Amino acid sequence: MTTVWSSPPEPMPWFRAAVEDAWLETRTARTVVLDVPGWPGHDAGQHVDVRLTADDGYTATRTYSVASAPEAGRLVLTVQLVGEGEVSPWLVGEARAGDELEVRGPIGGWFRWTESMPEPVLLVAGGSGVVPLMAMVRQKVRSGAATPFHLVYSARTPDHVFYTNELFALARTTPGLRVDRLFSRAGLPDDERAPGRLRPEDLPAADATPVPPRVYVCGPSGFVEAAAGILLAKGHDSGAIRTERFGPSS
Repeated sequence: MTTVWSSPPEPMPWFRAAVEDAWLETRTARTVVLDVPGWPGHDAGQHVDVRLTADDGYTATRTYSVASAPEAGRLVLTVQLVGEGEVSPWLVGEARAGDELEVRGPIGGWFRWTESMPEPVLLVAGGSGVVPLMAMVRQKVRSGAATPFHLVYSARTPDHVFYTNELFALARTTPGLRVDRLFSRAGLPDDERAPGRLRPEDLPAADATPVPPRVYVCGPSGFVEAAAGILLAKGHDSGAIRTERFGPSS
């Protein structure tokens, strides 16, 4: 008998990153653009680890979805403030152009989309769960893919919506992209849908498209469970539903 020894996998490297730009999406969420020399790129839907190091050497690491379409040397994150967090308060409230941090990734192979995937796409977002789904929308636009996309985005109120202007513009100008925004607490005066939690009529059935769609659901656990239950009841195959759970929704 021959014993074959294999080497353990190489640890994923950390990349130095510098803040290039940043702006508020809502009162408690901020988009941060990072210049990351050597970054190999990613697939839409993947995430990264972010590490901050204090002057005394103390480090804190948290995981965030990437909001941008794939691009070498550059990442865009949108971070929701977590009151007791160690990383989000700095990213949301303090990070300025030129500040440095470290990132590691890309991470995740199941919850991702590329333009080589031919099925229609249904995206279901709750609160800050829209971030990786926005990366998919941006990649559809950048690649020019004809793939039909339908984004159903639930937020507490209009003030809690990420990417408001961009989504409005893309929905008007991008062939094959539909965006539905729903509000759970309070909506706009002319909304036809009354505010409330996700309902069966908010999501399309599996046979709403000639080919059943590839489905991505992202948000807090309760939202993801409710959405998955509705989707299954409306004929979507469990194998076509990909889910990712975040912390508390915005």
